[in-house]
Amino acid sequence: MFRALLERGLLLGRGRILDLGCGQGLLTAWLEAALHCYESGSWPQEWPPAPMPTSTRGIELMSRDVERARIALGPKCEILQGDIRDAEFAASDAVVMLDVLHYISKEEQLQVLKRVRAALPARGLLLLRVGDADGGLRFRYSQCVDRLVMMFRGHPSVATHCRSAAQWRELLCECGFEVQATPMSHGTHFANVLLIGYAQ
Repeated sequence: MFRALLERGLLLGRGRILDLGCGQGLLTAWLEAALHCYESGSWPQEWPPAPMPTSTRGIELMSRDVERARIALGPKCEILQGDIRDAEFAASDAVVMLDVLHYISKEEQLQVLKRVRAALPARGLLLLRVGDADGGLRFRYSQCVDRLVMMFRGHPSVATHCRSAAQWRELLCECGFEVQATPMSHGTHFANVLLIGYAQ
């Protein structure tokens, strides 16, 4: 996923990046590593330039992950502990949500996405990776892995609220985004889709 963001230049030119459900800060770590590779001359020539954000900010619910992110990243990234359902979203040029939104109810998904749209300027970017509930066996496999991961993280009974890729696109359009969809499961058994939304 992170390689695809860099290889496709999706965050290029986006100054203020907000990572919702940031976990241990992997997105910021990848962006820092990418910039180092780019400046040192080891960047793949066929790729667009590395993103150079002016600020990165993450919001994460789990305190253990927040602590790890703060230790790993230091002051270079602001990591806040909070729930995306009510945490304040600062003005941003790009918002990233990877495998997060299906953990909250469908009404809460709608409200979070409306707040994301309000935090973005016109043509601001939303990158949303979701599971496609119409993905058949791949989606069921994704669900099983998801449950196992959550169980090992201490959340064995977390409900999920999934949609088909078409329903996710419809929801984003309802919230004020122009949407493109691209498969994001290459080389895996999952049914993931990356939705690229541009604020209208």
